[in-house]
Amino acid sequence: MGDKPLKLLAVLCVRNEGAFLLEWLAHHRAVGFTDILVFSNDCQDGTDAMLDRLDKLGWVKHVRNDGPHDRGGIQFTALKRADGMELTRRADWILPLDVDEFVNIHAGDGTLPDLLAALPEATAITLTWRLFGNDDKVEYDDIPVTEGFTRCAPEVLYWPWRASMFKTLYRNDGIYRKLGVHRPRAPVRERLAQARWFDGEGRALPEQFMTQRIFSNYGRSNYGLVQLNHYALGSMQSFVLKADRGRAVHSDHMLDVDYWVERNFNQAEDRSIQRMRPLSAPLRQELLADPELARLHAEAVDWRHARFAELLEQEPFRALFARLLMTPPSRPVSAATARQLTRAALRGRRRDAKPPSG
Repeated sequence: MGDKPLKLLAVLCVRNEGAFLLEWLAHHRAVGFTDILVFSNDCQDGTDAMLDRLDKLGWVKHVRNDGPHDRGGIQFTALKRADGMELTRRADWILPLDVDEFVNIHAGDGTLPDLLAALPEATAITLTWRLFGNDDKVEYDDIPVTEGFTRCAPEVLYWPWRASMFKTLYRNDGIYRKLGVHRPRAPVRERLAQARWFDGEGRALPEQFMTQRIFSNYGRSNYGLVQLNHYALGSMQSFVLKADRGRAVHSDHMLDVDYWVERNFNQAEDRSIQRMRPLSAPLRQELLADPELARLHAEAVDWRHARFAELLEQEPFRALFARLLMTPPSRPVSAATARQLTRAALRGRRRDAKPPSG
């Protein structure tokens, strides 16, 4: 008898993302996820109805997460619920993701089994963000995100540290007892010595990554074997809608131009994710061939256009859109300036850690 197939679980939280959902699902099925657990939250665009249909068709397990939410926020509440689910307990590997994050594997033929084969000792693999910029697109169009946005940050970026944040694909072997947004949580301390963390270049990671870190060392490439394409901005119109939707973690903080500037890098071009198109495109067409899903997708697209028109009549959304139109693409910070910023940050941290005198 052959080896039992791995159960590879992606966990997703969404709100008003129906226009992007089918592409995301098709891509991640093509990459090799066998199970997808999706939590929806207070949707107005029909995302929840789309997920109900996808659940009925066997594509996802859909759970409504409309509230109430605990103090950790919407996403933490969902992941806490996922901790106790049978689908999670059965999984061999788990990766929590957002709908604007696409797994992009360079090892082998671009699938999860090839990534795991390239790092056979790993119990956790960090997938570092590669930030994809706005590509100077103003209007939202119903085209695949992975084809419409190909401009991105340089492979080596020195600042900000948020550009090097990662999500963690980890083996569900009991070393960690809880899911987390960026990394698994609640480690069993006496088992941590068994953990083996590797980064997207295949480098073994030091002990602090096992319990603390949520960002990779910046100023070097972290993408040799795998990266996480992060389409955090999209078109300017889509970003206004994202601000309207609110954050999944810090839901009381409105997105603004500071978020945009720290992510709108367009210096490089990366089309490597498109090698999955021969596998993902037929799956997306299969989904759109379902009349109900096709209708719900079209309605979600229409909702985005209508909602943007409504938001443009309101402050602060009109002001945000105008600022985006006036803001040029972000410039990478040089290595020397990044070192200066880092030294200043460390001095400030040491100063703040000192007990008051007197």
